[in-house]
Amino acid sequence: MLLRQLEYLVALARERHFARAAAACHVSQPSLSAAIRKLERDLDVPIVLRGRRFGGLTPEGERVLLWAHRILAECGELRQDLSAMRGGLSGMLRMGAIPTALTAASLLTTPFCERHPHVRVSLESLSSREITRRLAEFELDVAMTYLDGEALGNVRTTPLYGEWYLLLTPDDGRLADRAVVRWAEVATLPLCLLAPQMRNRRILDEIFKEAGTVVVPAIETDTVSALYAHVATHRWSSVIAHAWLHMFGVPDGMRVIRLENPARAPRVGLVIADRTPEPALARALLDVARDVDVHGILDRLLRDHLAKTESR
Repeated sequence: MLLRQLEYLVALARERHFARAAAACHVSQPSLSAAIRKLERDLDVPIVLRGRRFGGLTPEGERVLLWAHRILAECGELRQDLSAMRGGLSGMLRMGAIPTALTAASLLTTPFCERHPHVRVSLESLSSREITRRLAEFELDVAMTYLDGEALGNVRTTPLYGEWYLLLTPDDGRLADRAVVRWAEVATLPLCLLAPQMRNRRILDEIFKEAGTVVVPAIETDTVSALYAHVATHRWSSVIAHAWLHMFGVPDGMRVIRLENPARAPRVGLVIADRTPEPALARALLDVARDVDVHGILDRLLRDHLAKTESR
């Protein structure tokens, strides 16, 4: 059994198509198919359900896939450890982040790259559920996600900050002269919010429900950038997380207003798979996170923007 055969199997399971998997691995389709057949012979189990096209994996194949993810991850970690012994980390840190935390990711990735100049970072925007799956399957080294409310799997967590919410509304909006706004009042505004499949929106829906109301936004989107693009037209308001101010700030002609605080602020943090030893690159990012006061940076940013609004 060769590592290359395991890499081909992982690609096939991901692409669910022999030709696409071969292209992703930069080999011909016959070469990929032959390597997987050899893997089946070596392990003496059927791995792939074959017909006129890829039909999925057998139960044995699903088990082999799980081990393939683990073995390839361990091999990568071995290379990282040896690299560290030679005097410095190198390789690729695979990092995922929920869209609402992606706006603050540079607070960690920038000092990380400065400290480890030979490491590259692959940063993907992923749903909280996709993060949980990809950590379990060794496809991510570390992720920024919500730590509360939904199962994360077998992981270790490092809290970074609590997420606070603000009303982002036009300067001439109906509630623009208020110092604090109630959630029930926000629900009456023309709103642009993130889509219901996103964890941030599910949290907001729970808060609105606790306030005795249901929100029906005029526009729903799955990216923070698209939300800001709509709100910047001054036709809609939104409920934003304070971490978004780090990337997007407050558009011209808009202001942020304090929202009546919910009972709890959802925590955002780093998660890594719970295994020993910890992956060297993930451990290095955790070391950076301990030195960077993400909570304090975002809180100061929040206070600065609120002070600007209140001084108008």
